[in-house]
Amino acid sequence: MNFELTEEQLMIQQTARRFAAEELKPGVIARDDLQQFPVEQVKKLGELGFLGMMVSPEYGGSGMDTLSYVVAMEEFSKIDASAAVIVSVNNSLVCYGLEKYGTEAQKLKYLVPLASGKQIGAFCLSEPEAGSDASSQRTSAIDMGEYYLLNGVKNWITNGSSATTYIVLAQTDAEKGHHGINALIVEKGMPGFTVGAKENKMGMRASDTHSLHFTDVKVPKQNRIGEDGFGFTMAMKLLEGGRIGIAAQALGIAAGAFELALNYSKERRAFGKTLAELQAIQFKLADMETEIEAARLLCYKAAWLKDNGQPYGHASAMAKLFASQIAMRTTIEAVQIHGGYGCVKEYHVERLMRDAKVTQIYEGTSEIQRIVISRDILK
Repeated sequence: MNFELTEEQLMIQQTARRFAAEELKPGVIARDDLQQFPVEQVKKLGELGFLGMMVSPEYGGSGMDTLSYVVAMEEFSKIDASAAVIVSVNNSLVCYGLEKYGTEAQKLKYLVPLASGKQIGAFCLSEPEAGSDASSQRTSAIDMGEYYLLNGVKNWITNGSSATTYIVLAQTDAEKGHHGINALIVEKGMPGFTVGAKENKMGMRASDTHSLHFTDVKVPKQNRIGEDGFGFTMAMKLLEGGRIGIAAQALGIAAGAFELALNYSKERRAFGKTLAELQAIQFKLADMETEIEAARLLCYKAAWLKDNGQPYGHASAMAKLFASQIAMRTTIEAVQIHGGYGCVKEYHVERLMRDAKVTQIYEGTSEIQRIVISRDILK
């Protein structure tokens, strides 16, 4: 069992770390305050190949493995989780879904610009009444012969206004339940497709989260991904991989908060000593480091399983559940170590704490992860 990263993975880690420090950190507080999408930073991420990391070079991607993706996600998330989730959705839900299940024509038309970073994608599953219960799709796609007539509302959509390509899950045959759901590729600008107002969120504020509205949108039949009724199965498969990305994001948030707390504890003095010399703080730091390393190993294992063609849904659920818990716990402790300064924006940890909470909710709440894990255990 080898716990060392390869030279290529180390290079990716260093590149991502440098990009986070030089490109993401400047202005990260202002973007959070203003809910400002990191347009220039995302453009540069695309140029460096980070928006299509696991896509084959044949389709404009970087051809990297999942572990490289996890390593990069951790580094981005230490500084800017909003930018990281843009990378995550484009890679693990949109690009992966198109390359794994799309037709050759769909790959050439949509995957190539998405993987090369020239465009951004969005994955549209959640609805006002279908969050954790994702099979209860109200959005409908009526088969009209040459096209589907799409009607409905999606919400909590990451990259909602910035995307150009949307994978939309919709119910075609309600009598078949989740076997009647299809995945359709919808383009921005299609008549009847409108983007709703941006959500004013607690965390991940620079990531643009919107509701999407579809009113008699004509989606060509050739834009369906997979066989008729395959949409829900595809979505569940994609979320298995998506959870690896969110686990890595949570890991990065925790690691970033830990680094800030560690550095602060070495500088701040109280009772004639630095905080780092006080056993109460030392024990906090020891627990934080131990839990972060455990979360990292869970993330790495899930990525390794995916890279080696083994079932990874169980491992990705455990990684997502645990890493998000540790992100929340670590950021709370980081704020505590900073004391009053922890509540001040310029020290970054309050933002990381707000971002950490989101990781316990999206791409499957902690409760959903426990359902997935326990279901596998009890088979």
